[in-house]
Amino acid sequence: MGSKWRGEGPDIGEQHGWNVLDDHLLYTCGVVHDVAAGRIGERAPIPTRARLHQGELSLAVGPAARSTWRALGNGSYVNSSTVAFGSASFVIGSMVGSAVGNAARRNRAISDAQPRWLPDGPGELTVTDRRAVFGQQQNPLDLGWTGLDSVELIAPEIVQCSFQDTYGKGYMTVQLHTLWASLVFVLAARTAFPAHPRLLQGDWLPPGFEARCAAMGRHCPQVR
Repeated sequence: MGSKWRGEGPDIGEQHGWNVLDDHLLYTCGVVHDVAAGRIGERAPIPTRARLHQGELSLAVGPAARSTWRALGNGSYVNSSTVAFGSASFVIGSMVGSAVGNAARRNRAISDAQPRWLPDGPGELTVTDRRAVFGQQQNPLDLGWTGLDSVELIAPEIVQCSFQDTYGKGYMTVQLHTLWASLVFVLAARTAFPAHPRLLQGDWLPPGFEARCAAMGRHCPQVR
């Protein structure tokens, strides 16, 4: 994700020693502070294309990219048998070629059966007080905080969630690459994983973030 995107929510600006991710983190701190103080309902909703439930408050909108931990195939492949007529050298060559092709297909099938992180493309992410909605025609996501089996902040711009897919795809683990990763993590953790070590230790924010905010003349509410 590039750091030049100008999104909706915080006041985005590039300054010496301050970047767009810092703006998103500072905005996240403000949201978390309002949640803790019971004032989240006083915030104005952020415009979004996502369909919201009654009383749901949109808090942030921006681009994201989805990746899924999955395999490309199931390990099966088509074994080709060759029947050749002609000279002995031609027949032997054809059989060798068939064997080499089968070996290549088998190795490819074995490789494709190994799960890995596979990109599913970009989309628009809406974060509300209840869930994260990833809008994409091919691979949409509706990540309600209480429906998650796990949530992890892998990096400042990567949040990882595991859940049981309600559309029959089984247990899934996905990553969202977004500047709103910390906001997704902390809202999900506060709601469904209140004893999460990263939440309790406060290291969902970078070390010394509050001090850097103060040095830049920006007020950061106490949230950890």
